[in-house]
Formats: sequence, C-alpha cells, structure tokens
Amino acid sequence: MNPADVAQSALPLPSADVSLIALFWQAHWIVKCVMLGLLSCSVWVWAIAIDKLILYSRTRRAMDRFEQAFWSGQSIEELYRTLAAKPTQSMAACFVAAMREWKRSFESQARSFAGLQMRIEKVMNVSIAREIERLERRLLVLATVGSAGPFVGLFGTVWGIMSSFQSIAASKNTSLAVVAPGIAEALFATAIGLIAAIPATIFYNKFTSEVNRQAQRLEGFADEFSAILSRQIDERG
Repeated sequence: MNPADVAQSALPLPSADVSLIALFWQAHWIVKCVMLGLLSCSVWVWAIAIDKLILYSRTRRAMDRFEQAFWSGQSIEELYRTLAAKPTQSMAACFVAAMREWKRSFESQARSFAGLQMRIEKVMNVSIAREIERLERRLLVLATVGSAGPFVGLFGTVWGIMSSFQSIAASKNTSLAVVAPGIAEALFATAIGLIAAIPATIFYNKFTSEVNRQAQRLEGFADEFSAILSRQIDERG
C-alpha cells in the first residue's frame, strides 16, 4: 500500500453540516419540493384540525342548549317562532324544517294529512344530511394526507438516496463522511412525511368518531320528534 495513501486516510475528514436547515438547502431540488409540499400539508392539517375542534365544540353546545329548551316544557309553537326568525343549524335546523312542513300542511285550505308523516321525516332526513355534510367538510383532506403523506416522503427519500449514490459514483469515495449527508437529507423527507401524516390520521379518526356521535344525536332527536308529531297527527285526524 502506498504510504501516502495511508497518511491521507489517517487525516480527519471535514465535518459535514447536518442541521435541519442545512439538510434542506443541500437536498436535491425534487426532494426540496417534496419537503415543502409536505410542510404545507402539515400546516393545512393543523388549520383544519383547529377549525374542526372549534366547530364541533360549538355544535355540541348548540345541541345542548336546544335540547334544554325543547324539553323544558316550552310551547313548541313558541320555540318554532323563536328559532325560525334567525338562521339555525344542527338540531334546531332539523326542528325548524319539520315544523315548517307541519304548519304548511295545517295552514293550507285542503288541510291534508295524507303523507304528512312521511314528508316530515323526509325533510328532517334532508336537514340531517346537510348537517353531516357540513361537519364532514374537508375531512377528506385529512384522510388523504394521512394515507399518502408517508409515501410522498418515501418518494423524496428514494430520490435523495439515488442522488447520494450518484455522488458516490462520481467522487469514487465511499467513506461515511461522503455518504452520511446525502442519506440524512433523504431520511429527512420521510420524517417530514410522518410529521404530516401522523396528526392527519389521528385527527381524521377523532373527527370521524365525533361526526358519528353528533349524527346519532340528530337521528335520535328526529325519531323522538317524529313520534310526537305522529301522535298529534293521529289526534287531529
């Protein structure tokens, strides 16, 4: 072995900067695009999560207030006049839609009760479907980021490793100091993909469960209110 080569190999290798900022700036432009895209998705996920947490909390409180007013013994007609004068959502919207159909049938000259029960149930089902659609809005974004984020990060990792191997082949140097920065850049893309995907998956599962619970509350109220109106239809019929 050439003594000069031995002496050269004994020299300390220059230290590479492996900070997160340096890993980003040293990465291939395709890997940079992947990282930026995943970071944008992560910000989007947290924005949706905060919005949904506020929305679901506000909807639960609105349901609680309505149920308290509905079962307090207050007249249904008075409650309808109070809620019909302002925009309503959630359980109150279901109640207003049913009462509007009820009053429309009784205030008409024909005063036809045929099919009234079915019409009331249909308008309540439409109101519930609209409310569920409002609650589920943008949840598909969470599901998409949660399922595709790791694979997008893996694509950046594969591309970064390929670039690293190309650099090794060009420099003809397989020392750890040459390989480590490129491998670190590639794995950084996978880490960002997981940072975006893990919260998205957790929030999607949590919010889906919350939507199901609120949908069950709406359907339970619709069944109870439909039974009340059905009893009154039988009495007036």
